[in-house]
Amino acid sequence: MDLSHTRLLRKKDINAMLATYHSPLKKELKTFDLTMLGIGAIIGTGIFVLTGTGALTAGPGLMISFVLAAIACLFASLCYAEFAAMVPESGSAYTYAYTTLGEIVAFIIGWDLMLEYLFAVSTVSAGWSGYFQLFLAGFGLKLPAALSAAAGSVPGVTSYFNLPAFTIIILITTLLSLGVKETKRVNNVMVVIKLAVVLLFIFTAVRFIKPANVSNGTTPVM
Repeated sequence: MDLSHTRLLRKKDINAMLATYHSPLKKELKTFDLTMLGIGAIIGTGIFVLTGTGALTAGPGLMISFVLAAIACLFASLCYAEFAAMVPESGSAYTYAYTTLGEIVAFIIGWDLMLEYLFAVSTVSAGWSGYFQLFLAGFGLKLPAALSAAAGSVPGVTSYFNLPAFTIIILITTLLSLGVKETKRVNNVMVVIKLAVVLLFIFTAVRFIKPANVSNGTTPVM
């Protein structure tokens, strides 16, 4: 019998895990906080930075793209809701995979989650850096080109380090280290601001919609 193969595919027993696991952490997140956390994760930098780029490429089809993305998010949320109900323990997809598919799959998914968050944080911080530099430019201030972006990320510009992106990551990391109670308060405020910005844009831009722009002659663009 191949013991190494058995170890790679061994699974955690859900009942044993629920009976022995006791988290020392105090529960601070309520239903409202979790909802705001989810909304904050959905309304990220992409909706403010990439929507215009997508509109230039897809045109009116961008609306269909949003609908398809929303359907995909719905299915993903239903899957996670079912997982959380079946395995009510911390660990996200790692724990779910460990109890259903085996240790090797959980190991791979755990590292995939690390890579996912790494790239997500780098993308969001770079987007924030661009906004921050535009904000400074409005006051006539400008960072040195060498500290404005990652090396080789801007054609024709010699840059070595994205200082604003690095700074915001350090500040957010410091905030997270203070505790969940402080973090959730800041997150709730930021989500309210983002929702207000999105609603303001919708109410302001809706009167500029021209139905003729979403049609091809007499045939609507689908």
